[in-house]
Amino acid sequence: MAEAGMQRMAARVFVALLASDTAALTSAEIAEQLKISPAAVSGAVRYLTNTGMISREREPGSRRDRYRLHEVLWYEIFTRRDQLFLRWGKLLGEGAQTLGPDTPAGERLAETVEFFHFLHDELLGMLGRWRAHREAKFGPGAGGVA
Repeated sequence: MAEAGMQRMAARVFVALLASDTAALTSAEIAEQLKISPAAVSGAVRYLTNTGMISREREPGSRRDRYRLHEVLWYEIFTRRDQLFLRWGKLLGEGAQTLGPDTPAGERLAETVEFFHFLHDELLGMLGRWRAHREAKFGPGAGGVA
């Protein structure tokens, strides 16, 4: 994951959560398991929370936070990515209009907008096929990190 661009410590924390039976750990559990400082855990979970890969929840009856992977992790990540493509497409479309469709920069931006529209359409279809595949393989309402 670090080689794909994720921060190294965030990648380690993410994999620790992914490999845990409950898909949730406290900061202390993460620090102990990975043999890292609380500050390193804090930075990694901040990154993972900001990117939407994990969420923070309060342990019942405790002041301690647990960090949890989303129930349908990969679906959530790609759905958020799709929303990002739509935002980028809208902003780049405005830029293409401002620059003018007959300018090289305007053409480049317009092609980029089309690329994001294409990705959006393809991603929606792919996510729909994934839902059907997941349900066929694991049953309706299957839990776990998908």
